[in-house]
Amino acid sequence: MDANLDELRRKVALSCRILGMTGLMRETTGHVSARIPDGAEMFIRGRGALERGLLFTVPEDVPRVDFDGKGLESGLRVGTPNELPIHGEIYKARPQVGCVVHVHPPAILRCTIAGVPLRPIFGGYDPSAARLAVDGIPVFHRSITLTRPELVWPMLELMGNKNVCLMKGHGATVTGATVEEATVRAIKLENLAQITWDVTRNGPVDEISADDLAEFAGREGAGRGGTAVWDYYLDLLRQQGLDGTGDAASATFVR
Repeated sequence: MDANLDELRRKVALSCRILGMTGLMRETTGHVSARIPDGAEMFIRGRGALERGLLFTVPEDVPRVDFDGKGLESGLRVGTPNELPIHGEIYKARPQVGCVVHVHPPAILRCTIAGVPLRPIFGGYDPSAARLAVDGIPVFHRSITLTRPELVWPMLELMGNKNVCLMKGHGATVTGATVEEATVRAIKLENLAQITWDVTRNGPVDEISADDLAEFAGREGAGRGGTAVWDYYLDLLRQQGLDGTGDAASATFVR
């Protein structure tokens, strides 16, 4: 395989490990995908009886398939996840999206079940998370598993061109131009939900001022995250021995 595609598959695996480490993905549930350039295919974190969970994902757990889940490579220990249509339908509808992250984070789950909206209640503490709230965060009010394209379409209509969508009693779907961007954005979204949940348990809190809202709304690129944050989480993986380098099956997983 082309070295660039090897690297892209590796990044999907690393994203799964990061999201597992940070608690946004539980056990074997949740998945990350990346669009393969110049075609209608993607790498997506697979599922199967022999998988080892999100925290221990390796490139061999990330099959290459088309946007409908067809063309699965032979000889893999995993198949495709049940909610593959979330990824495939987003890629079909939004050519600018390069990565889709579907996660089940605890704070987002609590907020959506309790009907607590994610509003811009802080600013400079975490500008990327604040910008997500300023832009507005849609909530898809069905808690089902989205296993068929027609179940995904209403969520896509609600999501529009936004990069995040909460899913009541389920989790969240997050997009980005790159794996790094979507991964960091998912982490920032859960940070926003956790703070919101903590501070609103005793009642509503005020949003930041209109002047501050305008300041964040006008910041180009705010809310996207960056490679520095991605690298921070890669370093945490290494420090905790979760970078895959100790796995004989993936000795060159992280360079």
